[in-house]
Amino acid sequence: MTPAKKAPTTEAGTEVSDAGRVAPHLAAGGAQRTRGPIRIVDTSVRDGNQSLWAALGVTTGMVEAVGPLLEAMNLQAIDFTSSTHLSMGVKFHQENPWERLSRMRAVTPNTPLAAITTGMRFMSWEKASEPVFRMSLRLLARHGLRRLQIAEPMNDVEATTKVARWAKEEGIEQVVAGVVFTESPVHTDERYLANTRAYAADPNIDIIYLKDPGGLLTDERVRDLVPPMREITGNKILELHSHCTTGAASQLYLTAAQLGIDVLHTGLGPLSNGTAQPSLEKLLGNLDAMGIAVDVDRDAAAKAAEMLWSFAKAQGLKAGQPTEYDLSTHVHQVPGGMIGTLKRQLTEIGMIDELPAVMAEASRVRADLGYPIMVTPFSQFVGSQALMNVLALKSGQERYSRIPDEVLRFVLGHFGTPEGPINPDILQRVADMPRTAELEVPVDEKSLKELHTEYAEKFGRKLDEEELMLRLVLPQDQVDTMFAAGPAPKWAGKATKAAGAAGTATNISEFINSVNELPKWRSVSVNFAGESVSLRRASEGK
Repeated sequence: MTPAKKAPTTEAGTEVSDAGRVAPHLAAGGAQRTRGPIRIVDTSVRDGNQSLWAALGVTTGMVEAVGPLLEAMNLQAIDFTSSTHLSMGVKFHQENPWERLSRMRAVTPNTPLAAITTGMRFMSWEKASEPVFRMSLRLLARHGLRRLQIAEPMNDVEATTKVARWAKEEGIEQVVAGVVFTESPVHTDERYLANTRAYAADPNIDIIYLKDPGGLLTDERVRDLVPPMREITGNKILELHSHCTTGAASQLYLTAAQLGIDVLHTGLGPLSNGTAQPSLEKLLGNLDAMGIAVDVDRDAAAKAAEMLWSFAKAQGLKAGQPTEYDLSTHVHQVPGGMIGTLKRQLTEIGMIDELPAVMAEASRVRADLGYPIMVTPFSQFVGSQALMNVLALKSGQERYSRIPDEVLRFVLGHFGTPEGPINPDILQRVADMPRTAELEVPVDEKSLKELHTEYAEKFGRKLDEEELMLRLVLPQDQVDTMFAAGPAPKWAGKATKAAGAAGTATNISEFINSVNELPKWRSVSVNFAGESVSLRRASEGK
């Protein structure tokens, strides 16, 4: 009697039955993977938090608590932070960004922590001088950041390679260059592949990733781009980062896996799906069915997801939900993180019903500005202008009756040359604005020595680089409040004890007791009978 065939297993040992395996002709057009197991970059605490929770739902205590579980997953890297996350942590949680990095590094010693940057700005929309930007890179490296993901918003090769060189010189171990995907009349595959060649040849760039901030990739476009990118990249690692905004990412990740992608960016539990990345849990099941191994510890992943669910429950935050296929994103192209920000801004002014109008207006603004790639900071510029245009139209004014300084600077070329032509009417309107003349005056770029001297005189003491950096890019009152708050509290299992997040109580008595237990409380919320009230402390002693 012929012995029964043992079911094939993944690297983690999970059996995959023949009945559960996807037929080859149904997977990625019949392509068969020839490279090793897929590696994973977890995006939960950075991109998931930004896309789904407006970068507010994860505190220092929380990342420190979940860090050991992420470390145990054997990840390629943790997509950990960005200028947006660090500045939001200061503004809303009064948390020191250098402390957050150091505490996370202490619990993830073997997993690279990553920050994403567009280059030449840090925690501010203002373009930074070279000495200031280099200092930001140096401080990130000093406090434990090992990996920098560069997503240059104009796909400018010269700017990307310059930042890559600076990053290595300032102590960053691993540099990832993004080929940033978008759709427009001026963006072509030839440009994407030319950038890939330049990055593959640069000795300061270790990894290349196809970054899809708007979730605009389709299965067909992955088949067009990944094979030639794989060939050009050669021995360098090739990664894929997409969003579930259109509902296509979960499927195209499978196609990319078969076509030779080395690393996929995914989220866990409540910080996946929606406008964030595909969930690792579902990806593992699908790749198992296709017979593709994934080099990740599944038990640790399940425990990390469970802890992220506890964060969501404690704060009453919504989890990302699987998205039905939706082509509207290909029109407005607003990325997941910006959608979260727009929702928060519109909610704050009582105009959340205007979100569809703002999204539609964003498409028009983007075309007027020469089709910038919708990635930070340009997505914020487009979103802000779209919001202003909608508000102007509602009050009987015309579009562009108000233009924020960031958009003026964009039109004036402070951020580089757009890949498409700017609407001549917008150029003329900007030229006629009095504010334009002020912004065209060259800024005197000071050396670090001059900045240290200036701030020492201002504060009557010498500032270390960590404090100087924050003073340069953030409002002074926010920095003062952050320092007064002291170290960020540890995560204690519920948000009332964490004190750096919105705490939760189930009735008024618990609410009062929670406040009494926290003499240095920062924020507390009560959710009762379907109603929610949140209090956030303005500053120490109030």
